[in-house]
Amino acid sequence: MGPKPKKSGRKKKKTTKAERLKQLQEEEERRQKEEEEARVKSEKEEMQRLEIERIEKEKWQQLEAKDLERRNEEFEELYLLEGCFPEAEKLKQNNRLLSQWKHYIQCDGSPDPSVAQEINTFISLWKEEANETFEEVIDKSKLVLHLIEKLKLILLETPSYDLQDKNITQYHGSILELQELLHLKFNTATEILLREASTLADLDSGNMEKIIHDENVTLYVWANLKKNPRYRTVRFSETQIGFEIPRILAASNIALRLLHTHYDHVTPLRTVPTLLPKRTSTITHLAKEEVKNVEAALSKEFQEEYKHQKSESQSIHKEEIKDEEQVDIEVQTSPVQEEPEATKYELEMKLLSETVLAAQLLLIENAPGKPLFFEDNEVDMHQFTALGGVYHLDILQLPPQCKPMKRWMMMEILKEGLQKYMYPPVATEDVETESAFPPIEVMLEVHENVIFFEDPVVARWDAKGKHWKTDGISNVFYKSEQRLISFSLESLGPVTLMQDTHIHMPYQSWELRPLDVDQVLLTVTTVFTEIQIQIKEDLCMLASIRLNKKNYSSVLEGKWMTPISFIIALKETGLNIFPTEHSHFYVVINYKIPLVEMKAYRQMALLSSAFAFGWSRWNTKCDSKKVIFKVRQHLPKEEKPIWNPNWALLMFSGDRAQRLKIDEYSEAFSEALKEGTEFHSTLYHMVKDFASEEAMEKIRSSNCQFIDSVCHMLLSIRLLSYS
Repeated sequence: MGPKPKKSGRKKKKTTKAERLKQLQEEEERRQKEEEEARVKSEKEEMQRLEIERIEKEKWQQLEAKDLERRNEEFEELYLLEGCFPEAEKLKQNNRLLSQWKHYIQCDGSPDPSVAQEINTFISLWKEEANETFEEVIDKSKLVLHLIEKLKLILLETPSYDLQDKNITQYHGSILELQELLHLKFNTATEILLREASTLADLDSGNMEKIIHDENVTLYVWANLKKNPRYRTVRFSETQIGFEIPRILAASNIALRLLHTHYDHVTPLRTVPTLLPKRTSTITHLAKEEVKNVEAALSKEFQEEYKHQKSESQSIHKEEIKDEEQVDIEVQTSPVQEEPEATKYELEMKLLSETVLAAQLLLIENAPGKPLFFEDNEVDMHQFTALGGVYHLDILQLPPQCKPMKRWMMMEILKEGLQKYMYPPVATEDVETESAFPPIEVMLEVHENVIFFEDPVVARWDAKGKHWKTDGISNVFYKSEQRLISFSLESLGPVTLMQDTHIHMPYQSWELRPLDVDQVLLTVTTVFTEIQIQIKEDLCMLASIRLNKKNYSSVLEGKWMTPISFIIALKETGLNIFPTEHSHFYVVINYKIPLVEMKAYRQMALLSSAFAFGWSRWNTKCDSKKVIFKVRQHLPKEEKPIWNPNWALLMFSGDRAQRLKIDEYSEAFSEALKEGTEFHSTLYHMVKDFASEEAMEKIRSSNCQFIDSVCHMLLSIRLLSYS
């Protein structure tokens, strides 16, 4: 055996059991000490946090108490300021009466369309007139269209509580009679024109072609005198408008007519929303909830006096009106003889204020449901809007031609008048109908005043079902630069071009800023365009349109109109930024409680002469009971750019306004109050905390019609829900 290896180094010293226990004990003591220190620290931090919370809660409670303490006072002041709305309505009532009086003393021979006897006499006399040429009918149509538009405006501009069912029925009936008679006159004038087709024949083709242009109507008519089966392309001179017809029509005794009415008298009239108790019980209830705040703010003396007058006036109403629910929306009253004039006026304005409030709520009412039943290929007229008028496409039987005889012109007049040529025939034995009667190709020109942001939807009128349909139409091709659209039709009839009603919704952003005394500029930015609307007193104007960051020239620019006329005109050009009660079914909206939204618009309008308002991205983060927007003082002489970042961010719930700590660029949403600010019950008192006296004076001296117009536009566009 070899020698044993030597052990290198010294032996490692072994820890004893006592040492290991001591070490564990020290570690346990250290751990307990650290835990104790952490616990003490945590308790201290928790106490500090609770103390901060307590202080914050105390501050919050103090601010709430302060807000509640002065709430009645603030509501009373707001009520006085919002007196501008019934005042504006009173002026509108006076203007309506004045316009009737002006028409009466004008004695220009034109009827007052609101008077049944006058409009019926006008219609009867015009029916008796015979042998009017197309030019003569066009000339008369200017007055007829004016009467129709006037009746439509009466229905839209007259407050719901002033419209009676019998008046609505009368006005609707008059509109329909005028529309039908006007189209009948155009048909009769077309027949007279076609009787003379042979005398107007083109020397080259041997056929007759006629174009008549007017601001409201354009007629294209072609008479097939030669009946050449090879002449299948009909193009009206110096245009690309026309038809490509099959051989059977090219050889037939027919005329082709394209009557482009720049208006739409085909789509059925929409019913006018009225403040009927069964439909608006919720709205009137909300209106009454709103005025409760006002009543709470009124002095006890006035409250007692008002209650006494109200009980007397309502007792009179209950005798006159059987339906007790109608008391909710009454405007007129029968005051007691002994009441002083001042009290009568106060009571009248109080009741008018309630009805205006209910009417404003009606503007932003969301329908609870939409029509679910549609026929195959039927166009949903809540989702689409007809633009550019109606193209009446007709194949007509060519009437007997006039013949010269010595110095006379002999003319055979058919008793049945102008007749349509049925294509394709109603009944045919031909098995291959499609090959025997192929579709007719049509080329149309889009109205120059209309903007299509997407390819138009072509729809044909179904006379039987009384609606627009998309079947029977093929090979649609739209040339946007040339403003031409071509398609094939199985049979001719009224055709229109449609666009999605909500193509501009939801909006991307918006701004409202003062321009001058009682003037503001409202800018709405959508996916396709930026629309600027100028408002002054009781008028609105399209200031500018930008498409693809370039200015676009519109026929509406520079034209001042009343708000309702302006809204109609903007819709008719394709710039629809006005939601309907059904729009929330077609657009993803930022739903807000209607009463809160309405209160915000009313108070924004009150402040609009001295403050700028703007879209905030945080408005989508708060709940439906609150709205958030930017605001800053903006007096025109200050010449500060609207994009200046010095904005205040306000949150408003209808009865409480507060300034938020966050700004537009904060990372997360918070409802924390900005340091050094307080709660207020109204936006007016909120901005008063940081506004100049000059700005507040400007607000107090604003024109009531101007405030009403701004409010109406805000209610119609609904910036807080549709952005």
